[in-house]
Amino acid sequence: MSSISILHNPRCSKSRQTLALLKEKGITPAVIEYLKTPLTVDELKTLFNKLNVKTVRDMMRIKEAEYKALGLADDSIADDDLFQAMATTPKLIERPIVINGANARIGRPPESVLDII
Repeated sequence: MSSISILHNPRCSKSRQTLALLKEKGITPAVIEYLKTPLTVDELKTLFNKLNVKTVRDMMRIKEAEYKALGLADDSIADDDLFQAMATTPKLIERPIVINGANARIGRPPESVLDII
């Protein structure tokens, strides 16, 4: 059984491409459809610490209508509020994200996940 998992949205082409790339490499990851099974705030914080990103917004889909509708573009919004927004509205989480132990990468482009597998 693989210890690698992917936060996956089957409707997203990059997510499908990243999953296919993993399978090409002989990896069958645990697939987490995060829109059906949203992550908790604590899970999102743990994920942030595994990602190779500088800010919480780097793991968010800032071009989504919900991001603008919730007023999240305001730089004064606390990280805890951004985590809560992603937990409440999982569509705001950038996708796909591949997780391997203590490391995670956003699959944009899909090949960016290769350095952690």
